[in-house]
Amino acid sequence: MDSTGAGTEAPTSIMTPVTSHRPQLRRLAVSTAIFALATALSRVAGLGREVIQASYFGTHESINAFTIASQIPNLVSNLFSMAALSAAFVPVFTELLHEGRRREAFRLASTLFWLILIVLSVLTLVYMGLAGVLMPLFAGTMSPHYVQLAVGLSRVLFPVVLLMGLTGLFVGILQSYDHFGAAAVAPAVWNVVIVIGLVALHSQMGVYGYAVAWLLATVVQFVLIAVALRGIEYRPSFSLDWRDPRVHQVMVLFVPVTVSIGIINIDSFLNATLGTLVSPHASIAINDAFRLYMLPQGIFSVAVTTVLFPTLTRMAIRRDVKGMRRTLGTGVRQINLLLIPSAALIAVLATPIVRLVYERNAFNNYSTHLVATALLWFAFSLPFAGVNLLFTRTFFSLKRPWIPTKLAAMNVVVDIVVSLALYKPLGIAGLIIGTLVANIFMTWLQARRLRVGFNGRLQGPQTLMITVRICLATAVSTAIAYFIWKGLDSLLGLSFVAQLIAVGLALIVAIAVYARLVLLMRIPEARQIESLVRSRLPGR
Repeated sequence: MDSTGAGTEAPTSIMTPVTSHRPQLRRLAVSTAIFALATALSRVAGLGREVIQASYFGTHESINAFTIASQIPNLVSNLFSMAALSAAFVPVFTELLHEGRRREAFRLASTLFWLILIVLSVLTLVYMGLAGVLMPLFAGTMSPHYVQLAVGLSRVLFPVVLLMGLTGLFVGILQSYDHFGAAAVAPAVWNVVIVIGLVALHSQMGVYGYAVAWLLATVVQFVLIAVALRGIEYRPSFSLDWRDPRVHQVMVLFVPVTVSIGIINIDSFLNATLGTLVSPHASIAINDAFRLYMLPQGIFSVAVTTVLFPTLTRMAIRRDVKGMRRTLGTGVRQINLLLIPSAALIAVLATPIVRLVYERNAFNNYSTHLVATALLWFAFSLPFAGVNLLFTRTFFSLKRPWIPTKLAAMNVVVDIVVSLALYKPLGIAGLIIGTLVANIFMTWLQARRLRVGFNGRLQGPQTLMITVRICLATAVSTAIAYFIWKGLDSLLGLSFVAQLIAVGLALIVAIAVYARLVLLMRIPEARQIESLVRSRLPGR
C-alpha cells in the first residue's frame, strides 16, 4: 500500500464476493434512503426554526450578535463532537468489533466517555470565564452594547460543546453497528424543541430565549441518542485505562481529524467574522442562506456519506480495494445525481425561495436581497462540498487523516485569499465566492490524491459520462422551472399563497421532468432509486 492505504489490489481471497455486491448495494440504498428521509425531516424542522427566528428578529443586530456568539461554540463543537470524534473513533471501534473483541471495544468507548466528560467540562468552564476577552475580538463593527450581548449569549451556548462531544461518541457507536435511525431523527427533535422554546421564551427573554432553547434542545438530543444505545446493550462503565493502545490509536487519529474538520469549519467562522465588516446585517444574512443551502446538502450528501463511512471502514480493514473503489464511485455519482440539480434550482430561484421562506414581519425586502445573494453563490458549492465530504471520510476510513488535513489547510488559504480580495468590492457575494473557489480547489486536490492511492483508477470516465448526462437533464428541468415560476409569479402576484403555488409548482414539475430524463438516459444510480421506490410501493 502507498500512503493512502489503497495502493495495491488485495488478493482475491479477501475480496467481497461478487455475488454479494447487489445485496450490499441494496442494503446501502435502503439505509441511505431512510437516513435521507429522517435528515429531510430534520432539515425541514431546522428551516422552520429559521423562519420563526427570522420573523422575530429579521436581520437585526440582536440576532447578528447571536450569530457571532454561536461561532466559537459551534467551531469547538465541530472539533470535538459528532463529525470529528466519530471519524476518529469509528475505524478503531469497528476494527475491534470485526475481530470479535466486543468487550475491548466497549471498554475503549467507556474510557473515551470519561475523557470527553472531564476535558470538555474543564474547557467549558475556562471559556465561560474568558468569553468577555475573546468575543470582542470577533465582533467587527458591532456596537459595544451588542458586543456585550454576544458575550452573554456565548456563555449560555458553550455548554453545548460538552453535550455534543458525548453525543458524538454515542453516535459513533451506533454507526459502527449500522444503526442510523436515532442519529438521523435526533436533529429533527432538536429543531422542534428549539422552536417550542423560542416561541415560549421569546416574549420574556428576547434573543436570550433563543440561546436557552438551543441548550435545552441539545440536552434532549443527548438523552435521545443515549436511550438508543439500549439496542446494542452498551452502558458506559467507569474506565480510564490510559495505557490501552486503542485509546492512543483513537487519539492519534483524532488530532489530524480535528485539525482537518476545524480547518474546514473555519470557512463558516470566516464568513461570519468578515460579514461584520461588510455590514451589520451580513453575518445573519449569510447564516440564513447557509440554512437553505444545508437543506439539500444535509439530506443527500450527509446521508450518503454517513451510511457509506462504516462500509468503507470495513472494506479498508479487509483491504477490499475493488469494493472501496466501487463504493466510492457510486457515492460520488449519487451525490452528483442529487446535488447538481439542487444547485441549479436554488441558483435560478434564489430570490423567490428566500422571499417565500423568510420574508415576513421583521424580514423585509432588503433582508431578502442579502440572503438571496449569498444563497445564489452558495448553490454553486453544493456538489463540490458533497463530494469533498465523501472523499474526506474515505481518507478517514483508511486511517490516513493527515492527508485531507494538509489539503484542507491549503483549501482554507485559498478561501481566505479570495474572500479578502473580494469582500470589499463584492460584499457578501465576495465572501461566498471565496467558499466556492475553495470547495472546487479542495475537490480537485482530494480526487487527485485518491487517484494516486487507487493506482490511477477511481471510475473517473464512468463518473464523468454520467455527470454529463446529469448536467443535460438539469439544464432542461431548471429552464422549465424558471419559466413556470416566472409566468405564475407575473400572473398571481406576491401573496404568500401565490408565491407558494409559483415556487412549489415550478419545483415539482422540474423534479418530475428531471427524474424522467435521468431514467431515460439510463443512469444506474437513478435506476437504483427507482427500484428502491417501487419495492416500497404497496402491492410490490
